[in-house]
Amino acid sequence: MRRIFLISAVLAMIAAPLSAQIALPGVQVPDVGGVLDATTDVLDRTTNEAQRTVEKLARDRVRTIDRLVRRHRDVIERDARGAPARRGEILVMDASPAALAAGEAAGFALLSREEVEGLGFTVVRLRVPEGMDLADAEGALARLMPEATVAPDNLHFQSGDTAGAPLVLAATAAGSGSGAPVGMIDGAPGKAVPVAAIRGFAKGAPYPSNHGSAIASLLVHAGAGPVRVADVYGTDQAGGNALAMAKGLGWLVGTGSKVVTISLVGPRNPLLERAIEAARRRGVVVVAAVGNGGPAAPPAYPASYDGVVAVTAVDGRRRALIEAGRALHLDYAAPGANIHGIDARGKRVGLRGTSFATPLVAARVSRAIGQGHAWRSALDAEAEDLGREGHDDTYGRGLVCGACKGVPKKSGG
Repeated sequence: MRRIFLISAVLAMIAAPLSAQIALPGVQVPDVGGVLDATTDVLDRTTNEAQRTVEKLARDRVRTIDRLVRRHRDVIERDARGAPARRGEILVMDASPAALAAGEAAGFALLSREEVEGLGFTVVRLRVPEGMDLADAEGALARLMPEATVAPDNLHFQSGDTAGAPLVLAATAAGSGSGAPVGMIDGAPGKAVPVAAIRGFAKGAPYPSNHGSAIASLLVHAGAGPVRVADVYGTDQAGGNALAMAKGLGWLVGTGSKVVTISLVGPRNPLLERAIEAARRRGVVVVAAVGNGGPAAPPAYPASYDGVVAVTAVDGRRRALIEAGRALHLDYAAPGANIHGIDARGKRVGLRGTSFATPLVAARVSRAIGQGHAWRSALDAEAEDLGREGHDDTYGRGLVCGACKGVPKKSGG
């Protein structure tokens, strides 16, 4: 982004009229036409390359979702907006007994009532009638119970990547930094990453992933307080769903987490939005990644929910990642490339993505709260202004943890 600003400034200077330039005696004013043409050509190439990258990211995102739905059509289908969700299930909140009875009479079978512990509300799971798709089911239930909140169980995706495959979970040693307790919603970490507690909220959970291991390792090595992990993936092909995330968030809040970091991205979902609002009312700071879908992707959630601290990423040269997504607001940037974490095998690996910037910001919030400081003031004091002066849509309020490199060599395998 700075490169484009500098190029624009050069263009403005060399394109100025000769009458506005200083003429010194005996000095020939150069012909700027060739310089202007060359600079314009560089700018055009840079702009075209960036546009192609943005378009590719958008296509890749659509293909990824298409492949996921096709490959796991037994457990995943699209909702009324085309977003992936758990097949054949609808979540309902605030429905009266009469409304639920009307739903059952229309063929919507009651699967369970789920208490979201720690957040003070209940979710009813209904089975969609045989032969009805999820989109039609949403509309039918909205008509049957207009006073209720009806939602698909949308899936959320990790917004970063590491190499390797998940491993079987082994016992972990509790780790603690100097900050306030931090909760993490993701996959479980492997045994090489010390955390205080892990609980599963999906089939086969806890079952550690490379992504979850990397996030936890960054939290621990950045000095966050005791880390608790809600594994919302396990071995479930429809893992990362809104209900699992809401229940995981409730457990984290109930066990004392003051900060919760979420490096996952999905569509707006009424259940998860309510859960996050309830957590925030209890004084919990929620930090979330803007995702890696590029600037053409739809707004990322949970990063776009009101009051969530939305985080983007920069590379080692403090340039915004080209693949960084967007949110309805942006708070901070942090390193998301040229940094290292620990994978599920305990090996030190390179990381890239907004996923990995997010725990660095969460750790900073944790440390500020643990030291008795106002976390926003502490981060703003540290934040380095990049891009346009002041808050902007590329770097938010500025870069925090700018010197962070993740896990040092001596800590990995």
